[in-house]
Parts: sequence; structure tokens; C-alpha cells
Amino acid sequence: MSQLLTTRQADELHKSIIAYLLSAGMTESAASLRKDSNLADTFDEVTAKKYETLLEKKWTSVVRLQKRIMDLEAKNMALQNELDSATPLSSNRKIDPATWLPKNPPRHVLEGHRFPVTSVAFHPVFSSLASASEDCTIKIWDWELGELERTLKGHTKAVLDIDFGGPRGGTLLASCSTDLTIKLWDPSDEYKNIRTLPGHDHSISSVRFIPSGAAGAPLSGNTLVSASRDKTLRIWDVTTGYCLKTLKGHTDWVRAVTPSFDGRWLLSAGNDQVPRLWDVNTGEVKISFLGHEHSLECVAFAPSSAYTHLAALAAYKKPPPASSTGEFLATGGRDKLIKIWDNRGTCHKTLVGHDNWVRGLVFHPAGRYLLSVSDDKTIRCWDLAQECKCVKVVDEAHQHFISSIRWAPDVAVQPTSDLGANATTSTAKKEEGTSGGKIRCVIATASVDLNVRVFAG
Repeated sequence: MSQLLTTRQADELHKSIIAYLLSAGMTESAASLRKDSNLADTFDEVTAKKYETLLEKKWTSVVRLQKRIMDLEAKNMALQNELDSATPLSSNRKIDPATWLPKNPPRHVLEGHRFPVTSVAFHPVFSSLASASEDCTIKIWDWELGELERTLKGHTKAVLDIDFGGPRGGTLLASCSTDLTIKLWDPSDEYKNIRTLPGHDHSISSVRFIPSGAAGAPLSGNTLVSASRDKTLRIWDVTTGYCLKTLKGHTDWVRAVTPSFDGRWLLSAGNDQVPRLWDVNTGEVKISFLGHEHSLECVAFAPSSAYTHLAALAAYKKPPPASSTGEFLATGGRDKLIKIWDNRGTCHKTLVGHDNWVRGLVFHPAGRYLLSVSDDKTIRCWDLAQECKCVKVVDEAHQHFISSIRWAPDVAVQPTSDLGANATTSTAKKEEGTSGGKIRCVIATASVDLNVRVFAG
């Protein structure tokens, strides 16, 4: 007898088989089994009735359970694969933040907008990502989970740009639109629209919070800059909604503006093909950059972490001090070119590679790379340490023109005790970004294909 079954289990199995054989008309087989299993005297009609369908029920139950087990194993394997490809950024996967670059496939493809997506922006603290669209809405996503959190409605025409920032401890979301207004939204109050800033005479293309550079909270600030098709830049006080300055100098549509990391300088560019560097305090143009031959779409200041590479490119004897901002900058546009300049107006490198308009630029927080996106549907990564050689191309990053790229803010690093400081200094330096925090290996891109894509390490 099989050692797998107890005596009672074996007895019940025999009775079930005998009952099944009788019900199937196989009386001789049933009689033989009754004799061999010593059940000839105890197996009567009542017992046969009791066990008649038991074997069939058990058999079908086993088949169902086997199928269920196979389904669960397949599901478990799928979940494990998803877990492997979507490990949280707080895990210990060995990624060097200083050299991480995006690659396909993206972590998430965020779908929901009904018209082209024009801009994306990361919340400075939480895992929230905002996207603006020509469908007049702003959507707030959880970029870690890839889920839509809410949709903000208020603009009456296409929303062209968005940015997080604002006073210390009071992060706001700013948006600008072709409806000639800038709106401020409060993330701490369910993204309530707390203020609308009118004043521009034409579409507002770009909006950015200006950092104060103050000790303890250098990225916070009470002012905002906007760029418009009315050929002006405007600086606003976000607490009162008043326009503090109107900067005039461009001769055509101003499409892009960005502040330096300490808020001292503004860099703007547009259809007049001439980027301009402005002094925020005086509102005057410090320098104009001549060299592009078509309308410009994007501008970016290089972080101080890039100065070593860019100083070598510019043949400087030594890099500018890290405390100095606005030393180097990049511009890109419809001539399909990216130009890298110093703040004296000298172009030190022209990057050739994109096959269509260059629409967005962002420097790697560690300073070695410049990333660009284009209407050619690619993300290109340029190595500043190799004379701006294009070292990586993410082909088909989107299915249509790519309109925007942003890098997630650094993770704030809590001060450590002196005891552990020496042990972690080299690692911390390696992972340190522009703001002194730990680099997040996350970027987001927006596209005319109606999607937002999140690329993460």
C-alpha cells in the first residue's frame, strides 16, 4: 500500500472507486476491487450511494486547483518582473547617480491628456509631477506609482508652461497660458487656484520661480518670472500678485526664460534668435548672445558641478568658483543646434546631431552631461568631459515631437553625525547634486503624442 495515504484515506479512496465503477456499469471490476480491498462484506447500497460522485468531485476539484495554481504562478512571475523593473529609488540597487542616463523603456507612460502636452514639472519634495497641456488642463501625477492624482481646470486656453517653487515652506505651482494669465495653485490646499496674475498682452510662453539664494532655503523665493509673445519678461511678487518689473529688450516673441540657481540672473530667448542675460536687480541686459540663425525654444544655466568640464572646454586656466552662478549656459532652437556659451557672450561649442527643432535642455545635476530633447523624438546625452560628444541617444523616446524635459529635484540630505561623516564623504560627494542633496535618477518628458514619460534608474 502507498505510504502517502493513511489507512482511513486509502479505505475511502477504495470505496469511491468502487462506487464510481458501479455507477459506470463496470460491476466485475467493482466486485474484484471489493474483494481485493476486503470490502466485500461492508460495502452495501447505502455506502455506494454515499460515495457515488465523490471521486468525480475530487477529480474536477484537483483540475480546478491545478489551473488556479498555474494562474497564480504566472501572476506571481509577472509581479516579480514588474518589481524587478520598478524597484523604488530608495533601494540599494547599484546605480551611480553621477553617470546615470535615461534609457528605454520608460518607467511609466502617463496617459490622460486630450491634446499635446507642453510642459512638465516636479514637486520639490513629494513624488508629484505636474503636466500642462493644450487641452487647457494641468494634471498632477504620482511619478513613483504612475497614477493620476487630480486634474486642475481654470485656464480657458492652452497651458504652455508650469513650475513648482515659491516661498519657504509654502510651495506653489505656477502655470501660464495663451489666455494671457498666470495662475498660482496651492498643493497644500488640494491645488486650489489662489491667485491669477493678468498683465501680459499676448500668450505667455514660459514661467519660472526665481530662487532667493537665501541661506537655509536657497531654492525658495517670493518672485516669479514670465516670458511672453508680447516681447517682454515680467517679474511678479507671488504673495501680492503685483508685477514688480517689466523687462524690455527682445524684439519678438520670448519663448523661454530660466533663472540662475541663486536668482541673480535671468536667461531668455525666443523668435528674435538672440538669447539675453539679464540682471534681476536692475532689470538690464548684461549680454546678448549672437550666433543662432533661427527661433530659439529652450535655455539652461549650467550648474556649478559642470564648471570643471566647461572651463576645460573654454580653455580657462581654472574653473570659476562654485559659489558663482550663471558662468556657463546652453541654448537650443529651430536651427537644430545647441550652443554652449560663457557669460561673456562667447560660444565655445556648437552641438550638432538633432534632426529637428531642439525643444528642451537640462544639465545632469552631477555636471558631466547635458541632455536635450527634440522634435526628432529623441533624447540625446552630450558628455561635457569629452568635448560635448554625443554618448547616448534614446531613440523613439516618444511617438511624436518631444516638447519638454525636466530632471527631478535632488533629495534633501539630513546632516549626519561626525562619527559617520568620514566614512560616507566620498559616496556623498559622488551622489551630490546642484543643491547639495542626493541626486534622483529620474527625468520626465512631455510630447505632442499626448503622453508624459518618466525615465528612472
